[in-house]
Amino acid sequence: MAVISRGFGARRRESDPRLPPGQYLTEDFPVLSAGPTPRIDPDEWRFDIRTESGESVSWSWDEFLSLPVEDVHTDIHCVTRWSKLGTSWRGVPLESLLEHVETDASYAMAHSYGGYTTNIPLDEVRGRAWVAFEFEGEPLDPEHGGPARLLVPHLYFWKSAKWVRGLTLMDNDEPGFWEQNGYNMHGDPWTEERYW
Repeated sequence: MAVISRGFGARRRESDPRLPPGQYLTEDFPVLSAGPTPRIDPDEWRFDIRTESGESVSWSWDEFLSLPVEDVHTDIHCVTRWSKLGTSWRGVPLESLLEHVETDASYAMAHSYGGYTTNIPLDEVRGRAWVAFEFEGEPLDPEHGGPARLLVPHLYFWKSAKWVRGLTLMDNDEPGFWEQNGYNMHGDPWTEERYW
């Protein structure tokens, strides 16, 4: 069951070409979670990538912050029909993290503190996804996935897993938490891939 911990106001803007079909514009940043908000101390945080062959690489918070970062200015779209335009993020490109492993995998399963998972095709994240740790120039609040969340802005926002702790690379696509509960395996907002 989704928990909405902040209300939001939204309005329809069908004429705005930045809004995918069926979406409403909001100025707020709604918070929807499938359980309590994990509170992760950055000193305890780790990000791991495990390949399909069992190889594993890991970064502590300090090691992660020493990697090259990018500023990302993008729109985000939630499957619950809100869109927030012109958001600003800072994070480590996922591609930079993937360069540390050898893989022929086609898919990844993102894992979060608190047990949440979501599946993503690797070709959808190469050059198009980040592990974000700042939003609008400030450290990412826990309610929005801090200390770090996946940012995959071209897909519905459930693919941008909050409280991310790593990826498992896979040869075959498998459903994550929301996908097992009826959400689309891919999640493209422009073709309204909301549900199975």
